[in-house]
Amino acid sequence: MIAAEAGRIAIDRWTSDFNRWEKVPGSPVCDVDLELDHMLRERLSALLPDAGWLSEETADNRDRLEADRVWVVDPIDGTRDYLRNRPGWCVSIALVENGRVVIGALDAPARGEVWIAQRGKGAWRNGVKLKAAIRDELAGARVPADQLPKVDSDLVMVEKPNSIALRMAMVAAGDADLLATLRWGNEWDIAAAVLLLQEAGARVTNAFGRRISFNSPDGEAFGVLATTRGIHAAAVERLAERAAAGLSAR
Repeated sequence: MIAAEAGRIAIDRWTSDFNRWEKVPGSPVCDVDLELDHMLRERLSALLPDAGWLSEETADNRDRLEADRVWVVDPIDGTRDYLRNRPGWCVSIALVENGRVVIGALDAPARGEVWIAQRGKGAWRNGVKLKAAIRDELAGARVPADQLPKVDSDLVMVEKPNSIALRMAMVAAGDADLLATLRWGNEWDIAAAVLLLQEAGARVTNAFGRRISFNSPDGEAFGVLATTRGIHAAAVERLAERAAAGLSAR
């Protein structure tokens, strides 16, 4: 599996000496990101020569918009944890077909986790089929977070890996009930995890409760809201004002 190969390279380099810098303030990157990006593009493009390419570490080529299939890749999602020798990072790979994710894989070797999903055929973590939790009340919902605003004090904080993909995957696995972001984000951060959630029976939309379509011109989506099915509408309602403020602030 190509994701696992990338994960092995990443874990082998994890405690070694490598260069690191910031692409822009607050956006770290390192030699390993670029090494994995090169390897993944070479290997994945060999599998599907007609597929486009969208990756955090590759300059965007709008030719991908003409392709029916596109690889959407983050060589290391959660780079901050990678650089701090914390385990909350993963390799994220998704194949998008006509705007929808059809294959998703997360390889998180520092956590001993391999996540895979195929549209219509389910999702698994380490060979165990994923099933989102059942929850109908927003109060008490488990959220991967370091802190919560006072207005959300009725929610329960749980472990928060730096990788947004892994936080979303926690909802797919029933280890959390709610994950929300209220800002513009990149498709490569969320694509693979979106399919994990869908195949596990969770709900996943943008911050306003609308479908996320991939391979967009800017390669971005405004926010992500991943929840158990029973609390999604309540979460959209609670976050609506904050989402609107975040959208207008850009």
